[in-house]
Amino acid sequence: MARAPQVHRTVPALRRALETFRAAGDRIALVPTMGALHAGHRALVREARRRARRVVVSIFVNPTQFAPNEDFFSYPRSFAADLKLLGDAKADLIWAPTTKVMYPEGFATRIAPEGAALAGLEDKFRPHFFGGVTTVVAKLFLQTGPDFALFGEKDYQQLRVVTQMAKDLDLPLKVVGVKTVREKDGLAMSSRNAYLSAAQRAAAPALYRVLRQSAARIRKRETIASVIADGRREIARAGFSLDYLEARHALTLQPVATRKDGPIRLLAAARLGETRLIDNVSV
Repeated sequence: MARAPQVHRTVPALRRALETFRAAGDRIALVPTMGALHAGHRALVREARRRARRVVVSIFVNPTQFAPNEDFFSYPRSFAADLKLLGDAKADLIWAPTTKVMYPEGFATRIAPEGAALAGLEDKFRPHFFGGVTTVVAKLFLQTGPDFALFGEKDYQQLRVVTQMAKDLDLPLKVVGVKTVREKDGLAMSSRNAYLSAAQRAAAPALYRVLRQSAARIRKRETIASVIADGRREIARAGFSLDYLEARHALTLQPVATRKDGPIRLLAAARLGETRLIDNVSV
């Protein structure tokens, strides 16, 4: 039977537990999550376990990264199931603060990221998002003091933004990107996939299929602009409402015109009904 991880909900209790780990000389890896955990999160915990003796998983649905018209109140919450998954995955500690713990009365400090956070991708459609993400992630880093922090590549712009933030603020940890975990038909695992109807779920893998096909064409030296234009039309034909399909420099997320412009990442976001899906692939 799997050992249940510790669960802490206040900063003093968290720090007492972490001091025990550090006193034993243990390295600590943090996996930040918003709960509703799935096999993608399990892969993050597995990679965290490979890198560190102790694995901390945070579960906090962060209100500051949701706009008023987004799904904060309906976002999936399944703490009992999450606890079981993390016990099976051999996580050591769950940091599960309340909103009042993370944002107490009088809270007045926020991070305003630039660089990759202003690339015209997620930030164009969710201008509030990265300020909320970097503020809460910086707090999680300072609260837990990890040696490593693990993030999935599915949220690729977020990964680049958080990596840059840690570098710019001289935070003493390494941000690690972990390959996207997919369903058998290629759909990137996401807590929001639960929103999809049966018909939408059947259509959803087209987003990844178009990304893979587009990347293959660019590797064959087809013109990036024409490949992206074709990909946008194909995504629309599959029933999506497209927010973006872009070819960007894999590190800076700046636009690229040819393969000579640097390592390339294709990034897409599109809606099926009310559900917004994001995905990306390397070229």
